[in-house]
Amino acid sequence: MATKKEIDPRMYKPSDLKRLFALSGNECACPSCNRKLIARDGASIIGKVCHIEAASSDGPRYNIDQSNDERRSFDNLILLCDECHTIIDNPDNEAKYPVELLKRWKKDHESKYLAAILPQIPSCFKTIISAIVGKGIVDISGSKDLRIYKPEEKITYNALKRNRFLIEEYNVFTQPLHILYNELEEQGSFKKSILLAKIHTTYLRLKGKYAGDAQNPMIEIRKYADDIFDEIVDSILMTIENPNEEMLIATYIVVVDAFIECKILEKPQ
Repeated sequence: MATKKEIDPRMYKPSDLKRLFALSGNECACPSCNRKLIARDGASIIGKVCHIEAASSDGPRYNIDQSNDERRSFDNLILLCDECHTIIDNPDNEAKYPVELLKRWKKDHESKYLAAILPQIPSCFKTIISAIVGKGIVDISGSKDLRIYKPEEKITYNALKRNRFLIEEYNVFTQPLHILYNELEEQGSFKKSILLAKIHTTYLRLKGKYAGDAQNPMIEIRKYADDIFDEIVDSILMTIENPNEEMLIATYIVVVDAFIECKILEKPQ
């Protein structure tokens, strides 16, 4: 069984940083601020990656019940300009900027820019499909849509935390993916079952890595469910040459769809 080492809450995952900037619109997340996060040279980052709930016990809005992994996770990070970062972290202002307010800033800001880049996402799906399927994969026929329950039931059953809101939000954007699946199958150049089988195989390897020979594998799967989900996303991104922000969002949509169709993590009993 896997064991988890203590993680630096400021050691952010590259995929989380890419997702943060992809959904930032290059603007501070404070609704009354429109300062840019990247300098006029187009390369220098002047925005700040900020913790909604502090990384250390002497920081603002510290949550003693969080793990360091949760502190460094996407859901606990918000992109702000230097001035707004200084203002919300000023101890005198802590009561003015509670966790609930900052989470609302983050959600509203990211939802706005997600909607803006969605038209660019379908063109990325073919690249991702090709990267996942590759060559020489044996078809496993009879793959069915197993959506016999609400997504939140499977989220709860697997004890997902960090990725809960991602799955709930991105599930509604899977329609263009299904349209592409149908078009490619009609052309005879693709089988959805092959792609789902490849993703499922990746999940089974990770299940073995984390659950091992545990007497009750579900206990270990629930403990590491978010890590398993993230590693599947990362494994796909590693097969894509120079993935951009749109490719990252499209990858999340593909993985969320596979989660809903029971190819990732376990079905509710």
